[in-house]
Amino acid sequence: EGLRKTLASVAAQTYANIEHIIVDGASTDGSVDVIKEYENQLNITHSTIHLLWSSEPDNGIYIAMNCGIRKATGEYVQILNSGDLLAAPDVTARMMNALQVKGEEVELLYGNMVKYDYTNNRTLGKSTEVEYSLRQYYTSTMNHDCCYIRRDLFETYGLYDESLKIVSDWKWFLQTIGLGKVKPIYVDVDVTIF
Repeated sequence: EGLRKTLASVAAQTYANIEHIIVDGASTDGSVDVIKEYENQLNITHSTIHLLWSSEPDNGIYIAMNCGIRKATGEYVQILNSGDLLAAPDVTARMMNALQVKGEEVELLYGNMVKYDYTNNRTLGKSTEVEYSLRQYYTSTMNHDCCYIRRDLFETYGLYDESLKIVSDWKWFLQTIGLGKVKPIYVDVDVTIF
């Protein structure tokens, strides 16, 4: 159910050039069938979304994320987990427009992540602009799903640490923003629904 919602939110995007890479960890819950349905739907209804997908055993989410990053050919990468949604059909277009307006020096652009409780059908709040610094990473991290990360940052700082099970994105952001020279740029756009 969550995967279907995620895929539908990507298929609804109005932006004209999306490379959608799906990395499945050899799921046995019918996910591959859902991906194949999505692929068939895209072949019929969309010529602006290029789909590449794989389903093979892995040992964790960061292995899957790294696999997708290695396959990516676009200038920017956004990582969207199964069950998370793009907040509106024009999110990608708005974020890509913001990248053009801000200029080529933008390495990491981020917007808002809306936290939603589907059980009670209510918004729990949302993450917004934060002044990210080394001190900030002592207590929290940036939410990766509402970020557009220039792909070459993964060449400069490396991929996600696959030996970590739950905090590798925190470590990566700590290295790039907290310790590195990357300055994230904020735009007030609701990017994802978590």
